[in-house]
Amino acid sequence: MGKSILYTVSNGLCTGCGICQGACPNTSITMHVKSGRFLPVVDQKSCKNDKGCHRCYDICPGVGVKLNCIAKEEFSGADTFYNGKIGYYRKCFTGYSNNYDVRYHSASGGMVTQLLVWMLEKKLIDGAAVTAFRSKSELLVHSFIATTKEEILSAKSSKYAPVTLNNIIHDIKAREGKFVIVGLPCHIHGLRKYEKIDKKFKDKVFAYFGLYCSGSKSFYLTEYVLDKYNINMKGLSYLSYRDEGCLGGMVAKGVDPQSKQSYRFYEDYQKYSHPLRSFFVPRRCLFCIDHFAELADISFGDIHVMPYSLDKVGINSLVTRKSGMTELLYEAASERAISLSDLNEDVLLSSQIAVKQKNNGHQLLLK
Repeated sequence: MGKSILYTVSNGLCTGCGICQGACPNTSITMHVKSGRFLPVVDQKSCKNDKGCHRCYDICPGVGVKLNCIAKEEFSGADTFYNGKIGYYRKCFTGYSNNYDVRYHSASGGMVTQLLVWMLEKKLIDGAAVTAFRSKSELLVHSFIATTKEEILSAKSSKYAPVTLNNIIHDIKAREGKFVIVGLPCHIHGLRKYEKIDKKFKDKVFAYFGLYCSGSKSFYLTEYVLDKYNINMKGLSYLSYRDEGCLGGMVAKGVDPQSKQSYRFYEDYQKYSHPLRSFFVPRRCLFCIDHFAELADISFGDIHVMPYSLDKVGINSLVTRKSGMTELLYEAASERAISLSDLNEDVLLSSQIAVKQKNNGHQLLLK
């Protein structure tokens, strides 16, 4: 009998990405919340692992990914550069949304949100897989296919909580058209492995937009912070981990269940987050070597070094990898949806403290 996703879970290697649920041909896997994060549960009655099916294990990013092998296959070319920490890439930029509200209320410069809106309005895509706050969802986050400008805007800014894309494969395959998938490095690792065995799915993906990641957080971070500031989660109507300017802060709005009074809470991001940087980190994140989302077609993140750190509204750094993505950005800039400037790779690297922990090896395989 081959290994299944249970091997990943039992060895503490699960990222909670949820790709196994979408990949399972027998719908035997569902994601459940346990210990402050998403974990897969297998229905042994319908599971066919004992009959030779081990698809969930084959696509699992938690057990490892041949990072450079896949990246070279997807991105290498005459106009491609390689850096041991950034990966294969074509261009590095800084940029921001030219819509002030999008820029100000996103975690950095609003580039992901603005590009998705622009691409949707240009009819380059039919939707995008995004993650938004939802008060009635488990762990207060919900991933879905956004097909309108309003839905994309509802998903702006970072989510420092577990995110599972467990329904994305099914939802995309059930629709007509082309889609962008926004995810963390581990999400994209799993999806890149999955698309090797499902051409129908691959053909519907216009691009992967990856977010730099120095390690996810369990939901215990959110619980801890809200409890510290006496915010009752039952009354929440809005929660953003980073809002109101570059870096920004946590904004929580709602109605206190006991006093019935409306409230609005704000705490500076660095003040509430940085002291907890080493806490609430899932075990598997400690082994990750992919800070820059090296398998994404475009990677997005912050840039907090001079002179960019003087900006108080919002500014992104981004890396293009797939052929055509640089030209896509230039077109969006020419239509004044975004502002764009070239960025030196050394400056980019100097802005990302967490990248120092990345192993310079060419693959990560934990078996």
